[in-house]
Amino acid sequence: MATDVLIRLSDIAKNYSMGTSVVHALRGVSLAIAKGEFIAVMGASGSGKSTLMNILGCLDVPDTGEYVIDGEEAWKLTPNRLAALRNRKMGFVFQAFNLLPRTTALENVELPLLYNRTVGARDTRRKSLDALERVGLRDRAYHFSSQLSGGQQQRVAIARAIVNDPVIVLADEPTGNLDSQISVDIMAVFQRLNRNGITIIMVTHEQDIAQYASRRITFRDGTVITDEPVAARRNAEAELAGRSIGGQGGA
Repeated sequence: MATDVLIRLSDIAKNYSMGTSVVHALRGVSLAIAKGEFIAVMGASGSGKSTLMNILGCLDVPDTGEYVIDGEEAWKLTPNRLAALRNRKMGFVFQAFNLLPRTTALENVELPLLYNRTVGARDTRRKSLDALERVGLRDRAYHFSSQLSGGQQQRVAIARAIVNDPVIVLADEPTGNLDSQISVDIMAVFQRLNRNGITIIMVTHEQDIAQYASRRITFRDGTVITDEPVAARRNAEAELAGRSIGGQGGA
């Protein structure tokens, strides 16, 4: 149904000048993404997936084409209004975590709320603790980043991304710095958030990580070459439960 469409891209093109040559990063991309989807975006380096994410995240604007998110015509907005849209509707998760090292997990999660004038100090603390609870880290709220494992740091980053109640989370290689076992933990968090209504768009180069999404879009040379449901979708929580049972059986 049209009312379920959260994102609509229509004939999006983006070019960059590289000296005397022009790089066609996106070549007339059109996509519709429904509320509540979990999308994996794949493609080789230079395929256009990073440019797509920058446009979706209102960090860049297309040269031509239309971008509508949650009923707002982002392609028409000024930079200040794009920033406001980004703060209200989007959360971001990065490969490198991007946590402030000399602050606690709670203080890192609180950061986006400092720019939200509708949230007071008491609500900032409550919402941040709730976000840490949602990623299973409330008991680490007062630990510094250096006291957390890589997987825990990424969960703090996810809590920071959801603390403003975004309609969409954009994740750029969120498991790129994690081993395979911890990556399943992170996918369990994303799948749980997705079941609770958050739309997730994730860039990954790992085929096995893409299997946790519900839909996979593959780019090549600035165009979409495949866009299909994920067959045999993996369930991260079931895998973690199986791992736990297996560990108990071997004890």
